Amino acid sequence: MTYRIQRFATARRVTFHLSGEVDSDHAAELEALMAVESGSLVSLDLADVTLVTREAMKFLAGAEAAGVVFVNCPEYVRSWINAERRGA
Repeated sequence: MTYRIQRFATARRVTFHLSGEVDSDHAAELEALMAVESGSLVSLDLADVTLVTREAMKFLAGAEAAGVVFVNCPEYVRSWINAERRGA
């Protein structure tokens, strides 16, 4: 799968721009990168995400619930996250 993470930082916020297909391995990698940013607000820019597996979607739903902000979130991702929260 094609996948890329780019990190952009300001004094208070770190944004990870995700591109391509996100699976459970990619979610684990992203989780490790986000853990290093414990003192910063974290955003995920999902504009260029093309595919997300169910395992990765669960990670994204948990990240958002923990305070991670999504930027440019595709509607299909938003719908699936909302369904995960409802337990569907």
